[in-house]
Amino acid sequence: MALVAGVDSSTQSCKVVVRDAETGELVRSGRASHPDGTEVDPHEWWRALTEAVEMAGGLEDVSALAVGGQQHGMVALDEAGEVVRPALLWNDTRSAPQARRLVEERGARWWAGATGSVPVASYTVTKLAWMHEHEPDNAARTAAVALPHDWLTWRLVGSGSFDDLVTDRSDASGTGYWSPRRGTYLTELVQDALGHEIRLPRVLGPAEVAGTGTGPANGIPLGPGAGDNAAAALGLGAGPGDVVLSVGTSGVVSAVTDDPTADVEGIISGFADATGRFLPLAATLNAARVLDATARMLGTDVAELDRLAAEAPAGADGLVLVPYLEGERTPNLPDATGSLHGLTLRTSAPAHLARAAVESIACLLADAVDAFLAQGVETRRFLLVGGGARSLSLRQSLADVLGSPILVPTPDEYVANGAARQAAWVLSGAEAGPEWPMPGLVTVEPAADGARVRERYAEARSHVLDRVAREA
Repeated sequence: MALVAGVDSSTQSCKVVVRDAETGELVRSGRASHPDGTEVDPHEWWRALTEAVEMAGGLEDVSALAVGGQQHGMVALDEAGEVVRPALLWNDTRSAPQARRLVEERGARWWAGATGSVPVASYTVTKLAWMHEHEPDNAARTAAVALPHDWLTWRLVGSGSFDDLVTDRSDASGTGYWSPRRGTYLTELVQDALGHEIRLPRVLGPAEVAGTGTGPANGIPLGPGAGDNAAAALGLGAGPGDVVLSVGTSGVVSAVTDDPTADVEGIISGFADATGRFLPLAATLNAARVLDATARMLGTDVAELDRLAAEAPAGADGLVLVPYLEGERTPNLPDATGSLHGLTLRTSAPAHLARAAVESIACLLADAVDAFLAQGVETRRFLLVGGGARSLSLRQSLADVLGSPILVPTPDEYVANGAARQAAWVLSGAEAGPEWPMPGLVTVEPAADGARVRERYAEARSHVLDRVAREA
Protein backbone atom coordinates (compact mmCIF):
# COMPACT_ATOMS: atom_id res chain seq x y z
CA MET A 1 0.00 0.00 0.00
CA ALA A 2 1.15 3.56 -0.70
CA LEU A 3 1.72 5.74 2.35
CA VAL A 4 1.47 9.52 2.67
CA ALA A 5 2.55 11.86 5.45
CA GLY A 6 0.93 14.99 6.81
CA VAL A 7 2.60 17.59 9.02
CA ASP A 8 0.91 20.02 11.42
CA SER A 9 3.38 22.72 12.48
CA SER A 10 1.18 24.51 15.00
CA THR A 11 1.86 27.21 17.56
CA GLN A 12 2.71 24.74 20.30
CA SER A 13 4.07 21.64 18.56
CA CYS A 14 4.75 19.70 15.38
CA LYS A 15 2.72 16.57 14.64
CA VAL A 16 3.42 14.07 11.86
CA VAL A 17 0.97 11.38 10.75
CA VAL A 18 1.60 8.62 8.24
CA ARG A 19 -1.55 7.24 6.61
CA ASP A 20 -2.64 4.82 3.93
CA ALA A 21 -3.12 6.91 0.78
CA GLU A 22 -6.22 5.02 -0.33
CA THR A 23 -8.13 4.43 2.90
CA GLY A 24 -6.75 7.15 5.19
CA GLU A 25 -5.99 4.56 7.89
CA LEU A 26 -3.43 5.76 10.42
CA VAL A 27 -0.19 3.77 10.30
CA ARG A 28 1.99 5.71 12.76
CA SER A 29 2.62 9.19 14.13
CA GLY A 30 5.11 11.41 15.98
CA ARG A 31 5.15 14.68 17.89
CA ALA A 32 7.67 17.27 19.14
CA SER A 33 7.20 20.53 21.05
CA HIS A 34 7.79 24.11 19.92
CA PRO A 35 9.13 26.79 22.28
CA ASP A 36 6.70 29.18 23.93
CA GLY A 37 6.42 32.79 22.84
CA THR A 38 4.90 34.97 20.15
CA GLU A 39 8.19 35.19 18.23
CA VAL A 40 10.18 32.07 17.44
CA ASP A 41 13.34 31.19 15.53
CA PRO A 42 12.00 29.22 12.51
CA HIS A 43 14.85 26.75 12.92
CA GLU A 44 12.99 25.53 16.01
CA TRP A 45 10.18 24.45 13.69
CA TRP A 46 12.70 22.55 11.60
CA ARG A 47 14.14 20.89 14.70
CA ALA A 48 10.66 19.87 15.84
CA LEU A 49 9.77 18.58 12.38
CA THR A 50 12.83 16.35 12.17
CA GLU A 51 12.20 15.06 15.72
CA ALA A 52 8.54 14.35 14.97
CA VAL A 53 9.48 12.55 11.75
CA GLU A 54 11.94 10.39 13.67
CA MET A 55 9.32 9.63 16.33
CA ALA A 56 6.95 8.63 13.50
CA GLY A 57 9.42 6.05 12.27
CA GLY A 58 10.90 8.04 9.41
CA LEU A 59 9.65 8.65 5.88
CA GLU A 60 11.59 6.05 3.88
CA ASP A 61 8.39 4.22 2.86
CA VAL A 62 6.32 7.38 2.30
CA SER A 63 5.30 8.34 -1.24
CA ALA A 64 4.16 11.97 -0.73
CA LEU A 65 4.08 14.60 2.02
CA ALA A 66 2.41 17.97 2.70
CA VAL A 67 2.75 20.53 5.46
CA GLY A 68 -0.08 22.32 7.29
CA GLY A 69 0.99 25.24 9.47
CA GLN A 70 -0.15 28.05 11.70
CA GLN A 71 -1.51 30.90 9.59
CA HIS A 72 -0.22 34.45 9.21
CA GLY A 73 3.15 34.99 10.84
CA MET A 74 6.18 36.56 9.21
CA VAL A 75 9.38 34.77 8.23
CA ALA A 76 11.73 37.43 6.82
CA LEU A 77 14.59 36.15 4.65
CA ASP A 78 17.66 37.97 3.34
CA GLU A 79 19.19 37.65 -0.13
CA ALA A 80 21.03 34.49 0.92
CA GLY A 81 17.85 32.90 2.25
CA GLU A 82 18.88 33.31 5.89
CA VAL A 83 16.32 34.25 8.53
CA VAL A 84 16.57 37.99 9.27
CA ARG A 85 14.92 37.94 12.71
CA PRO A 86 12.77 35.58 14.80
CA ALA A 87 9.43 34.95 13.11
CA LEU A 88 6.51 36.96 14.46
CA LEU A 89 3.60 34.58 15.05
CA TRP A 90 -0.10 35.15 14.45
CA ASN A 91 -0.73 35.85 18.15
CA ASP A 92 1.92 38.57 18.43
CA THR A 93 -0.11 41.78 18.79
CA ARG A 94 2.71 44.36 18.71
CA SER A 95 1.64 45.41 15.20
CA ALA A 96 -1.84 46.51 16.33
CA PRO A 97 -1.02 50.24 15.81
CA GLN A 98 0.20 49.51 12.29
CA ALA A 99 -2.99 47.52 11.59
CA ARG A 100 -5.10 50.49 12.66
CA ARG A 101 -3.05 52.84 10.50
CA LEU A 102 -3.30 50.62 7.42
CA VAL A 103 -7.08 50.41 7.79
CA GLU A 104 -7.40 54.15 8.33
CA GLU A 105 -5.33 54.93 5.24
CA ARG A 106 -7.48 52.98 2.77
CA GLY A 107 -10.67 52.30 4.70
CA ALA A 108 -12.20 49.03 5.89
CA ARG A 109 -14.46 48.77 2.84
CA TRP A 110 -11.48 48.99 0.47
CA TRP A 111 -9.56 46.28 2.36
CA ALA A 112 -12.56 43.94 2.49
CA GLY A 113 -13.18 44.35 -1.23
CA ALA A 114 -9.53 44.02 -2.26
CA THR A 115 -8.31 41.23 0.07
CA GLY A 116 -11.49 39.78 1.54
CA SER A 117 -10.42 40.87 5.01
CA VAL A 118 -9.81 43.94 7.16
CA PRO A 119 -6.29 43.66 8.63
CA VAL A 120 -5.70 43.07 12.32
CA ALA A 121 -2.41 42.51 14.14
CA SER A 122 -2.35 38.81 13.18
CA TYR A 123 -1.90 39.54 9.47
CA THR A 124 1.51 39.45 7.84
CA VAL A 125 1.12 42.84 6.18
CA THR A 126 0.83 44.54 9.58
CA LYS A 127 3.97 42.79 10.82
CA LEU A 128 5.88 44.01 7.77
CA ALA A 129 4.75 47.54 8.57
CA TRP A 130 5.85 47.11 12.21
CA MET A 131 9.31 45.92 11.13
CA HIS A 132 9.66 48.83 8.70
CA GLU A 133 8.85 51.27 11.49
CA HIS A 134 10.70 49.69 14.42
CA GLU A 135 13.51 47.68 12.80
CA PRO A 136 14.38 49.53 9.59
CA ASP A 137 17.72 47.72 9.19
CA ASN A 138 15.98 44.33 9.30
CA ALA A 139 13.33 45.62 6.90
CA ALA A 140 16.02 46.77 4.47
CA ARG A 141 17.73 43.35 4.64
CA THR A 142 14.53 41.49 3.88
CA ALA A 143 14.48 40.10 0.35
CA ALA A 144 11.62 37.59 0.68
CA VAL A 145 8.84 36.83 3.13
CA ALA A 146 7.32 33.43 3.82
CA LEU A 147 4.73 32.03 6.18
CA PRO A 148 5.53 29.13 8.56
CA HIS A 149 4.29 26.34 6.29
CA ASP A 150 5.91 27.98 3.23
CA TRP A 151 9.29 28.09 4.98
CA LEU A 152 9.13 24.45 6.11
CA THR A 153 8.17 23.25 2.62
CA TRP A 154 11.03 25.34 1.20
CA ARG A 155 13.46 23.81 3.70
CA LEU A 156 12.28 20.35 2.72
CA VAL A 157 12.94 21.15 -0.96
CA GLY A 158 16.39 22.28 0.16
CA SER A 159 17.53 24.22 -2.91
CA GLY A 160 17.79 27.58 -1.15
CA SER A 161 16.44 29.26 -4.29
CA PHE A 162 13.56 31.69 -3.99
CA ASP A 163 12.26 30.17 -7.23
CA ASP A 164 11.25 27.17 -5.08
CA LEU A 165 9.50 29.26 -2.43
CA VAL A 166 5.81 28.37 -2.76
CA THR A 167 2.55 28.59 -0.85
CA ASP A 168 -1.11 27.79 -1.39
CA ARG A 169 -4.33 29.83 -1.66
CA SER A 170 -5.37 29.32 1.95
CA ASP A 171 -2.19 30.66 3.51
CA ALA A 172 -1.71 33.40 0.91
CA SER A 173 -5.19 34.69 1.75
CA GLY A 174 -4.13 35.31 5.37
CA THR A 175 -1.30 37.68 4.54
CA GLY A 176 -3.37 40.79 3.88
CA TYR A 177 -1.77 41.27 0.46
CA TRP A 178 -3.37 38.54 -1.66
CA SER A 179 -6.85 38.61 -3.19
CA PRO A 180 -8.88 35.38 -2.91
CA ARG A 181 -11.40 36.74 -5.38
CA ARG A 182 -8.80 37.57 -8.05
CA GLY A 183 -6.19 34.98 -7.09
CA THR A 184 -3.34 37.51 -7.26
CA TYR A 185 -0.92 39.31 -4.96
CA LEU A 186 -1.43 43.02 -4.36
CA THR A 187 2.27 43.82 -4.36
CA GLU A 188 1.74 47.53 -3.83
CA LEU A 189 0.52 46.72 -0.31
CA VAL A 190 3.79 44.94 0.46
CA GLN A 191 5.83 47.85 -0.88
CA ASP A 192 3.79 50.34 1.14
CA ALA A 193 4.19 48.28 4.32
CA LEU A 194 7.87 47.30 4.02
CA GLY A 195 9.20 50.16 1.93
CA HIS A 196 10.52 48.13 -1.02
CA GLU A 197 9.80 45.20 -3.32
CA ILE A 198 10.46 41.62 -2.17
CA ARG A 199 10.06 38.08 -3.45
CA LEU A 200 6.81 36.38 -2.46
CA PRO A 201 6.00 32.66 -2.57
CA ARG A 202 4.46 31.39 -5.78
CA VAL A 203 0.82 30.38 -5.12
CA LEU A 204 0.12 26.78 -6.15
CA GLY A 205 -3.17 25.05 -6.91
CA PRO A 206 -4.73 22.61 -4.41
CA ALA A 207 -2.88 19.52 -5.64
CA GLU A 208 0.08 21.02 -7.48
CA VAL A 209 3.50 19.55 -6.71
CA ALA A 210 5.67 21.95 -4.70
CA GLY A 211 8.90 20.10 -5.41
CA THR A 212 10.85 17.04 -4.39
CA GLY A 213 12.00 16.69 -0.81
CA THR A 214 15.51 16.41 0.55
CA GLY A 215 16.80 15.60 4.04
CA PRO A 216 14.18 13.68 6.07
CA ALA A 217 11.84 13.73 3.04
CA ASN A 218 14.49 12.76 0.49
CA GLY A 219 13.01 12.01 -2.93
CA ILE A 220 9.40 12.48 -1.80
CA PRO A 221 6.98 14.66 -3.83
CA LEU A 222 5.71 17.55 -1.72
CA GLY A 223 2.23 19.02 -1.76
CA PRO A 224 1.59 22.78 -1.68
CA GLY A 225 0.55 22.56 1.99
CA ALA A 226 -2.08 24.75 3.63
CA GLY A 227 -2.88 27.01 6.53
CA ASP A 228 -3.92 25.10 9.61
CA ASN A 229 -7.63 25.90 9.43
CA ALA A 230 -7.89 24.97 5.77
CA ALA A 231 -5.97 21.76 6.42
CA ALA A 232 -8.31 20.90 9.31
CA ALA A 233 -11.36 21.45 7.11
CA LEU A 234 -9.83 19.13 4.51
CA GLY A 235 -9.03 16.56 7.19
CA LEU A 236 -12.62 16.67 8.45
CA GLY A 237 -14.05 16.38 4.96
CA ALA A 238 -16.01 19.60 5.56
CA GLY A 239 -18.17 20.87 2.72
CA PRO A 240 -20.51 23.81 2.04
CA GLY A 241 -22.82 24.35 5.01
CA ASP A 242 -20.38 22.86 7.53
CA VAL A 243 -19.25 25.25 10.28
CA VAL A 244 -16.13 24.15 12.16
CA LEU A 245 -15.70 25.41 15.72
CA SER A 246 -12.11 24.87 16.82
CA VAL A 247 -11.14 25.46 20.44
CA GLY A 248 -7.39 25.40 20.95
CA THR A 249 -4.81 28.11 21.60
CA SER A 250 -7.19 30.31 19.62
CA GLY A 251 -10.89 29.90 19.02
CA VAL A 252 -11.80 29.63 15.36
CA VAL A 253 -15.10 29.56 13.51
CA SER A 254 -14.80 28.70 9.82
CA ALA A 255 -17.18 27.61 7.08
CA VAL A 256 -16.66 26.15 3.62
CA THR A 257 -18.37 28.24 0.94
CA ASP A 258 -18.52 28.28 -2.85
CA ASP A 259 -18.24 32.06 -3.03
CA PRO A 260 -15.83 34.56 -1.41
CA THR A 261 -16.94 36.86 1.40
CA ALA A 262 -16.07 40.47 2.23
CA ASP A 263 -16.99 41.63 5.73
CA VAL A 264 -16.45 45.39 6.09
CA GLU A 265 -16.88 45.03 9.87
CA GLY A 266 -13.66 43.01 9.89
CA ILE A 267 -14.99 40.17 12.07
CA ILE A 268 -14.89 37.59 9.29
CA SER A 269 -11.71 37.07 7.29
CA GLY A 270 -12.42 36.08 3.71
CA PHE A 271 -9.88 33.29 3.31
CA ALA A 272 -9.55 30.60 0.65
CA ASP A 273 -9.63 26.88 1.48
CA ALA A 274 -7.41 23.99 0.39
CA THR A 275 -9.73 22.66 -2.34
CA GLY A 276 -10.43 25.66 -4.59
CA ARG A 277 -13.39 26.90 -2.54
CA PHE A 278 -13.37 29.54 0.18
CA LEU A 279 -13.09 29.48 3.96
CA PRO A 280 -14.49 32.57 5.68
CA LEU A 281 -13.12 32.56 9.19
CA ALA A 282 -13.42 34.40 12.48
CA ALA A 283 -10.75 33.88 15.10
CA THR A 284 -10.50 34.72 18.77
CA LEU A 285 -7.26 35.17 20.66
CA ASN A 286 -8.83 33.58 23.73
CA ALA A 287 -10.06 30.01 23.88
CA ALA A 288 -8.84 26.92 25.73
CA ARG A 289 -6.27 28.89 27.70
CA VAL A 290 -9.18 30.66 29.43
CA LEU A 291 -9.98 27.26 30.93
CA ASP A 292 -6.31 26.77 31.84
CA ALA A 293 -6.16 30.17 33.55
CA THR A 294 -9.41 29.64 35.44
CA ALA A 295 -8.30 26.21 36.62
CA ARG A 296 -5.05 27.76 37.82
CA MET A 297 -6.96 30.41 39.79
CA LEU A 298 -9.02 27.65 41.41
CA GLY A 299 -5.94 25.57 42.21
CA THR A 300 -7.11 22.63 40.10
CA ASP A 301 -6.78 21.20 36.60
CA VAL A 302 -8.96 21.48 33.50
CA ALA A 303 -10.61 18.09 34.04
CA GLU A 304 -11.77 19.13 37.53
CA LEU A 305 -12.83 22.51 36.15
CA ASP A 306 -15.09 20.69 33.69
CA ARG A 307 -16.67 18.72 36.53
CA LEU A 308 -17.16 21.88 38.60
CA ALA A 309 -18.80 23.72 35.71
CA ALA A 310 -21.43 20.98 35.47
CA GLU A 311 -22.40 21.61 39.10
CA ALA A 312 -23.49 25.22 38.47
CA PRO A 313 -26.69 26.08 36.60
CA ALA A 314 -26.71 27.43 33.07
CA GLY A 315 -25.96 31.13 33.35
CA ALA A 316 -23.99 30.63 36.58
CA ASP A 317 -26.67 32.59 38.46
CA GLY A 318 -25.60 35.76 36.65
CA LEU A 319 -21.81 35.45 36.96
CA VAL A 320 -20.26 36.44 33.62
CA LEU A 321 -16.64 36.33 32.52
CA VAL A 322 -15.56 38.47 29.56
CA PRO A 323 -12.50 36.42 28.58
CA TYR A 324 -10.22 38.97 26.91
CA LEU A 325 -7.19 37.64 28.82
CA GLU A 326 -4.79 38.26 25.91
CA GLY A 327 -6.56 41.17 24.30
CA GLU A 328 -9.01 40.05 21.64
CA ARG A 329 -9.35 39.81 17.89
CA THR A 330 -13.13 39.21 17.65
CA PRO A 331 -13.94 42.01 18.37
CA ASN A 332 -10.61 43.65 17.53
CA LEU A 333 -9.46 44.84 20.97
CA PRO A 334 -5.75 43.99 21.21
CA ASP A 335 -5.26 45.99 24.43
CA ALA A 336 -8.40 44.83 26.28
CA THR A 337 -8.30 42.78 29.48
CA GLY A 338 -10.65 40.23 30.98
CA SER A 339 -13.32 41.13 33.53
CA LEU A 340 -15.76 39.38 35.87
CA HIS A 341 -19.33 40.64 36.29
CA GLY A 342 -22.15 39.72 38.66
CA LEU A 343 -19.98 38.61 41.56
CA THR A 344 -22.09 38.12 44.69
CA LEU A 345 -21.91 35.96 47.80
CA ARG A 346 -23.96 33.37 45.95
CA THR A 347 -21.80 33.33 42.82
CA SER A 348 -18.42 33.50 44.59
CA ALA A 349 -18.02 29.74 44.40
CA PRO A 350 -15.63 27.56 42.36
CA ALA A 351 -18.45 25.93 40.40
CA HIS A 352 -19.89 29.30 39.33
CA LEU A 353 -16.50 30.62 38.18
CA ALA A 354 -15.86 27.39 36.27
CA ARG A 355 -19.27 27.68 34.60
CA ALA A 356 -18.70 31.34 33.73
CA ALA A 357 -15.35 30.48 32.12
CA VAL A 358 -16.90 27.77 29.96
CA GLU A 359 -19.84 29.94 28.93
CA SER A 360 -17.52 32.83 28.07
CA ILE A 361 -15.85 30.74 25.37
CA ALA A 362 -19.22 29.52 24.08
CA CYS A 363 -20.55 33.08 23.84
CA LEU A 364 -17.38 34.33 22.18
CA LEU A 365 -17.75 31.68 19.46
CA ALA A 366 -21.51 32.29 19.17
CA ASP A 367 -20.84 35.98 18.49
CA ALA A 368 -18.63 34.89 15.60
CA VAL A 369 -21.38 32.61 14.27
CA ASP A 370 -23.75 35.59 14.30
CA ALA A 371 -21.34 37.42 12.02
CA PHE A 372 -21.47 34.48 9.58
CA LEU A 373 -25.26 34.56 9.55
CA ALA A 374 -25.14 38.30 8.84
CA GLN A 375 -23.00 37.56 5.78
CA GLY A 376 -25.51 35.00 4.51
CA VAL A 377 -23.19 32.03 5.12
CA GLU A 378 -25.05 28.71 5.27
CA THR A 379 -24.77 27.03 8.70
CA ARG A 380 -26.16 23.54 8.11
CA ARG A 381 -24.30 21.84 10.97
CA PHE A 382 -21.67 22.62 13.61
CA LEU A 383 -18.54 20.52 14.13
CA LEU A 384 -16.53 21.02 17.35
CA VAL A 385 -12.82 20.14 17.31
CA GLY A 386 -9.61 21.02 19.13
CA GLY A 387 -8.38 20.34 22.63
CA GLY A 388 -11.29 22.24 24.13
CA ALA A 389 -13.72 19.77 22.54
CA ARG A 390 -12.82 17.34 25.33
CA SER A 391 -14.75 19.55 27.76
CA LEU A 392 -18.24 18.08 28.22
CA SER A 393 -19.47 21.32 29.76
CA LEU A 394 -18.22 23.36 26.80
CA ARG A 395 -19.91 20.99 24.34
CA GLN A 396 -23.21 21.43 26.15
CA SER A 397 -22.83 25.18 26.59
CA LEU A 398 -22.17 25.63 22.87
CA ALA A 399 -25.25 23.60 21.96
CA ASP A 400 -27.31 25.70 24.39
CA VAL A 401 -26.14 29.16 23.30
CA LEU A 402 -26.31 28.29 19.59
CA GLY A 403 -29.66 26.52 20.00
CA SER A 404 -28.40 23.79 17.69
CA PRO A 405 -26.94 20.28 17.94
CA ILE A 406 -23.15 20.16 18.16
CA LEU A 407 -21.34 17.33 16.40
CA VAL A 408 -18.07 16.29 18.04
CA PRO A 409 -15.79 14.22 15.77
CA THR A 410 -13.56 11.57 17.28
CA PRO A 411 -10.50 13.45 18.62
CA ASP A 412 -7.70 13.34 16.08
CA GLU A 413 -4.95 15.41 14.47
CA TYR A 414 -7.16 16.94 11.80
CA VAL A 415 -4.65 19.51 10.53
CA ALA A 416 -2.04 16.81 9.99
CA ASN A 417 -4.74 14.54 8.54
CA GLY A 418 -5.74 17.24 6.07
CA ALA A 419 -2.12 17.67 5.01
CA ALA A 420 -1.87 13.89 4.54
CA ARG A 421 -5.07 13.88 2.50
CA GLN A 422 -3.60 16.61 0.31
CA ALA A 423 -0.45 14.53 -0.12
CA ALA A 424 -2.61 11.60 -1.25
CA TRP A 425 -4.35 13.95 -3.70
CA VAL A 426 -0.98 15.05 -5.11
CA LEU A 427 0.11 11.42 -5.38
CA SER A 428 -3.03 10.35 -7.24
CA GLY A 429 -3.08 13.20 -9.71
CA ALA A 430 -6.89 13.09 -9.56
CA GLU A 431 -9.19 16.08 -9.97
CA ALA A 432 -10.38 15.82 -6.37
CA GLY A 433 -8.96 14.59 -3.09
CA PRO A 434 -9.48 10.99 -1.94
CA GLU A 435 -12.77 10.11 -0.25
CA TRP A 436 -11.47 9.04 3.12
CA PRO A 437 -14.12 7.97 5.67
CA MET A 438 -15.66 10.71 7.79
CA PRO A 439 -14.73 10.56 11.47
CA GLY A 440 -17.21 9.22 14.01
CA LEU A 441 -19.49 11.89 15.46
CA VAL A 442 -21.03 12.39 18.91
CA THR A 443 -24.15 14.56 18.86
CA VAL A 444 -24.85 16.98 21.72
CA GLU A 445 -28.40 18.35 21.75
CA PRO A 446 -29.37 21.68 23.39
CA ALA A 447 -30.50 21.06 26.96
CA ALA A 448 -31.24 24.60 28.19
CA ASP A 449 -32.30 27.95 26.79
CA GLY A 450 -29.05 29.75 26.10
CA ALA A 451 -30.67 33.07 25.13
CA ARG A 452 -30.44 34.52 28.64
CA VAL A 453 -26.80 33.43 28.93
CA ARG A 454 -26.00 35.34 25.76
CA GLU A 455 -27.97 38.39 26.88
CA ARG A 456 -26.01 38.63 30.12
CA TYR A 457 -22.75 38.10 28.27
CA ALA A 458 -23.66 40.88 25.82
CA GLU A 459 -24.39 43.23 28.73
CA ALA A 460 -21.03 42.51 30.34
CA ARG A 461 -19.22 42.82 27.00
CA SER A 462 -20.79 46.25 26.44
CA HIS A 463 -19.24 47.48 29.69
CA VAL A 464 -15.82 46.38 28.43
CA LEU A 465 -16.36 48.07 25.07
CA ASP A 466 -17.42 51.28 26.80
CA ARG A 467 -14.30 51.21 28.98
CA VAL A 468 -12.02 50.66 26.01
CA ALA A 469 -13.72 53.52 24.15
CA ARG A 470 -13.21 55.85 27.11
CA GLU A 471 -9.53 54.92 27.40
CA ALA A 472 -8.85 55.28 23.68
